[in-house]
Amino acid sequence: MSEAMIPLSVAVLTISDTRTEETDRSGQALVERATSVGHRVAEKRIVADDVYQIRALVSAWIADSEVQVIITTGGTGFTGRDSTPEAVSVLLDKRIEGFGERFRLLSGEEIGSSTIQSRCLGGFANATVIFCLPGSTGACRTGWDGILAEQLDSRHKPCNFANLVIPERGQHG
Repeated sequence: MSEAMIPLSVAVLTISDTRTEETDRSGQALVERATSVGHRVAEKRIVADDVYQIRALVSAWIADSEVQVIITTGGTGFTGRDSTPEAVSVLLDKRIEGFGERFRLLSGEEIGSSTIQSRCLGGFANATVIFCLPGSTGACRTGWDGILAEQLDSRHKPCNFANLVIPERGQHG
C-alpha cells in the first residue's frame, strides 16, 4: 500500500458493572490495537451495563463531530443486565448486517458453538461507524484483528468503512 493510512478518531466504551480502569483488559486491548496502527483515541470510558447510561454516552459521541468511530465492548450476551444491543440499536441510521455474521464466523473457529451467544452489532449514525463487541479480551482481539483493522484502514480495497466517515471522502448520509 503506497498511500498513507488516514487516521481516524476512535472512542472506546467498556460496558461493565465490575471493571475499573485497572482491570479493563478488553478496552485497553482495543485502545492498544487502534493506536498501534495510527488511529487517535478521542476518549475511553467505562459505563455500567444500563441501557440509559450506554445510550446517553454513545449518543453524545455520535453527536460529536470529532468522533468518527465508536467501539464498545461488553453487554452483548444474554445475562440479565446485558443490554448493549438494546441501547445502541435504536440510535443507528443503518445497520451493518454482515458484521455480526462475520464476527461469529471468526469467533466460531476459536470458541465453537458458544459464539452464538454474542449479539454483537455494527452500524452507522450521523456519519459515525459503531461496532459493539463482546466483553472478553479474546473477542475484542478477534473483532479487531479479523474485521476492524481492515475496515478502519482507508487503504483497504475494494472497500472499507473508514472512507465513509472521513468527511472529504464520505458517501454516507
